[in-house]
Amino acid sequence: MNAAPQNFSPVARRVFRLTPLAFAILLSGCAVGTDYLRPANWLPDAFQETPTAEVKIENPSVNARWWSLFQDETLSSLIEQALTGNADLRTAVARVEQADAAAREAGASFFPNVDAQASGNNTHLSEKTATWTVNSPEILRARSAGLSLSYELDVWGRVRRSNEAARANLLANQYSRDAIQLSVAGLVAGNYLSLRALDAQLAVTEESLKSREESARLVKTRVDAGLVSPLDQYQADGALAALQAQRADLRRARALAAHQLALLTGKPDLQIAAGDLRQLPLPPVPPAGLPADLIEGRPDVREAEQRLIAANANIGVAKAAYYPKFSLTGGIGSESKTLSDLFSSGASTWSGGLGLFMPLLDFGRTSARVDQAKAVNEQSLIAWQKSLEVAYKEVRDALVNLRENGVAENAQQQRVDNARNALKLARLRYDAGYSGFLEVLDAQRVSNDALLAMIATRQARLTAAVELFKALGGGWQSAS
Repeated sequence: MNAAPQNFSPVARRVFRLTPLAFAILLSGCAVGTDYLRPANWLPDAFQETPTAEVKIENPSVNARWWSLFQDETLSSLIEQALTGNADLRTAVARVEQADAAAREAGASFFPNVDAQASGNNTHLSEKTATWTVNSPEILRARSAGLSLSYELDVWGRVRRSNEAARANLLANQYSRDAIQLSVAGLVAGNYLSLRALDAQLAVTEESLKSREESARLVKTRVDAGLVSPLDQYQADGALAALQAQRADLRRARALAAHQLALLTGKPDLQIAAGDLRQLPLPPVPPAGLPADLIEGRPDVREAEQRLIAANANIGVAKAAYYPKFSLTGGIGSESKTLSDLFSSGASTWSGGLGLFMPLLDFGRTSARVDQAKAVNEQSLIAWQKSLEVAYKEVRDALVNLRENGVAENAQQQRVDNARNALKLARLRYDAGYSGFLEVLDAQRVSNDALLAMIATRQARLTAAVELFKALGGGWQSAS
């Protein structure tokens, strides 16, 4: 590889042999700018909302299929459809492809540009010019072919820093895609829980409607028999109409929730069969002493750090403009008057050179660009710190919601049991003539409200589990 072509002159062969040495010397320079050093994490070691314990986390990264913990095939199917059909996610994938191409373009700067050229010219000289003589040829002919090379010697690390920034931007876009995947999965899960809560509320409403229809028939029979006042009938019919309106409103809300899921999954004609939120299992409880550094695996936190790495590298790119640029150029080829002699002996040509470009006076333009890069780096640092703070806050919120909604659901169950017992007693009192029908209506209303409230609390508890999975970047994996 180091042998120079034998038909070159001694000087050309000497330059050819010294070129690798020049490369080695010039490329041994240090890259300007500081290497990235990750800032210290100032967050607490563990979340205060979980009991303190020594917990070893095997893998703090994203649990890719956290939704499978809900053990619902319909939910899993909807999320899988969304991860392939959601418009926002497809856009994020396209941005990753763009960033990958940009990184490959930046990596190509490590290698020289080699161009091929060929030309053929016929020139007729004017007889009216001062250079024309009787011996001048009528037509000047020239044929040439060759290869040219140009290469920027990365003495100060400008190309290396540019590649560092490009790689960081690529990773940032990949993490942005992962963050959107996590967000889309969370949105689908949240809307699915809303849909199933509406299904459960519809089921409760249908049961209440049957009970009130039966009560209305019994009241009518008693009114026709003259046992009670027609006022009881009006009250029974009014309560029945109120439940019918409640059912219509729940049906409307259920249809809108299904339409939202169709949009999230990219399936406009999506149809979802009825279900019941109460059939879903309770979410797993996070382990005691959940370490706070789990949030460092969140895609948005990783994206923010990669943006910081890119911004740090761009400071070096800007500082490289203070120093001279060295460029290596060369060419090899052949020239002749005729095409038949183009590659014959004596037609070869070559050229080689080392160029230098040194800024002398730019009136502060380079300094301004360096200051801009430093300011962007500072903004990126703040954005990374904020992403950690937001993630920490979201996990704490989700832990509190999960715990307190669990307590509230137990209380709501007691409320439901008491309301059912009160309704039974009210019916017995009414049938025995000890109380008016208004007492039965009030007991029915309280029982209906208690059932709806319990369903809402169960939905809030499951939604808190979804928010915890999202806040942790997917979940946790404790050592077995």
